[in-house]
Amino acid sequence: MPQDAVTVEEVRDAQESFKTGFTSHEEKKFREAIEAFKSVASIHPFDENHLQKLEKNLKQGNFKLQQESLAYMGCAAEHLNQLLQKLDKDLWRQVPVDEQLSKIFKDWE
Repeated sequence: MPQDAVTVEEVRDAQESFKTGFTSHEEKKFREAIEAFKSVASIHPFDENHLQKLEKNLKQGNFKLQQESLAYMGCAAEHLNQLLQKLDKDLWRQVPVDEQLSKIFKDWE
């Protein structure tokens, strides 16, 4: 397996962190949600500076905590999608996408 290949465990961890973040966001625990979403983006990062850039941009704006949580949620969702896309196709079926996440993503369409 190439060194930069995404693993099943990484995708599972990212998926669990995303679910935690989403649940925290729904419960209006925005700080906890942000931390969970950051952990998603930290798993097998494709751009080492992405989170720092996002944090800098959010600090420059006048955003409410809920809005920051949404920004991190979008970042985490995109990162989770990238992880899934980079996962070797033979390993894909070892990481069934959680039903709750499938519903969430479908509702976003």
